[in-house]
Amino acid sequence: MSGLHRTGRMPSALRLSVRFRWAFYAAFSALFVTGVVWIITNEQRDSPNGEFWQAVSANLLMIHGGAAMITLVVVGALIPTHIVRAWASRRNRLTGPVMVTLNILLIATAFGLYYAGSDALRGWISDTHIAVGLIFPVLLFIHVLTGRRTR
Repeated sequence: MSGLHRTGRMPSALRLSVRFRWAFYAAFSALFVTGVVWIITNEQRDSPNGEFWQAVSANLLMIHGGAAMITLVVVGALIPTHIVRAWASRRNRLTGPVMVTLNILLIATAFGLYYAGSDALRGWISDTHIAVGLIFPVLLFIHVLTGRRTR
């Protein structure tokens, strides 16, 4: 019975371990929170306390970037342990590719924000990154629910 869950069922090969799940949720939560708070503080840069908000905004971007690096490791670990296995077992074939696409968009737009030289292109990249980042938690929740239903 050592391989059984508390429910008496065998664990799913696609279900992430508790530690990995918490690492995943912690990394993405740090990204989401720092991103949302950055949006708020960045809007305050032209206020009377603009210098203060500029400093807070810069610090948030550093934390956001560090969390992004950790998240890249976590997402990379998902490829062989979760994504490839789920695709092979024909599970979550709608929300899985959506999650992969969103992650690719977030990574590509983050790269663009860091390296884009054109101010016109940078605005579009920023808007895309923010929009995808804001919708990500909702779609992740749907992905998890869909996966649990198909177990």
